Amino acid sequence: MLLNLDQLGAFLNVVDLGSFTAAADKAGLTQPAVSLQVKLLEQRLGVRLIERVGRRAQPSPAGLELIPQARRIIEACSLAEEAMMPFREGSSGRVRIGSGGTASIHLLPRAIAIAKKRMPDLEIIVRVGNIDEILRDLEANALDLAVVALPASGRSLEVEPFHEDELLAVAPKGSVMPDGGPDVEFMKDKTLLLYEGGNTRRATNEWFEASGVRPEPAMEFGSVEAIKELVAAGLGWSVLPDMALRREESDRLVTSPLKPRLVRQLGIVLRRDKHLTKGLREILKSLRELQDDREHEA
Repeated sequence: MLLNLDQLGAFLNVVDLGSFTAAADKAGLTQPAVSLQVKLLEQRLGVRLIERVGRRAQPSPAGLELIPQARRIIEACSLAEEAMMPFREGSSGRVRIGSGGTASIHLLPRAIAIAKKRMPDLEIIVRVGNIDEILRDLEANALDLAVVALPASGRSLEVEPFHEDELLAVAPKGSVMPDGGPDVEFMKDKTLLLYEGGNTRRATNEWFEASGVRPEPAMEFGSVEAIKELVAAGLGWSVLPDMALRREESDRLVTSPLKPRLVRQLGIVLRRDKHLTKGLREILKSLRELQDDREHEA
């Protein structure tokens, strides 16, 4: 009997998430259904694959040995399916992209528009999440490509820095910025509305902490767009990516580089062994073209 792909997928989800319940939520199944799939796989192979350590489900020694084999099997099947996509009526393939909220709103749409002009039937799926989730799904081949704020790391991942984006001080219209930009001493006395989590927040914290100050935000949000609205309403100051601050917002917000300046870098992240389909190559080409255009403008 051949190995069952659903059972292998259930096993990998349990390993990656450390929980049968979380694996069931990700697959849209019940917890007993996922448990049964793993049990049937164990019976098929004649070994125990998952062990419980406290509340966490972890791979057994046999399970650890199976993980890379299972990933290769699922990857090969995914490549076979992708190879057939261009032959389906009205389809030219699919690309699954993971990204943070800011890049998905202000950067990816332009790259997608460029790619769609060259491949109108290309199916593009964008999943927004935190960097840890995105990189985990990328390693599991649940995503084809990630565009995230760096640093990003993973044993099977390849990172290509491609876009620099300055983080700016943002204040309500009418606020006065110091000459040369606000420094930590100036910013620490403001009511701060900061982004919650991720590498952008980490970079902001490090900017403050380099001067011996630990930022204590009055409010934290997982949405840059929400923070902009609250700053515009006069509820505080923030530190936000330049790409999220459109020119038409100059009548609602005042922005300035920080002192010292703070720049984050975005990167394109792929699995090292990722097969580059035509659609994926077009997306990569489009992202690089955006950066080339930006450098020429500068």
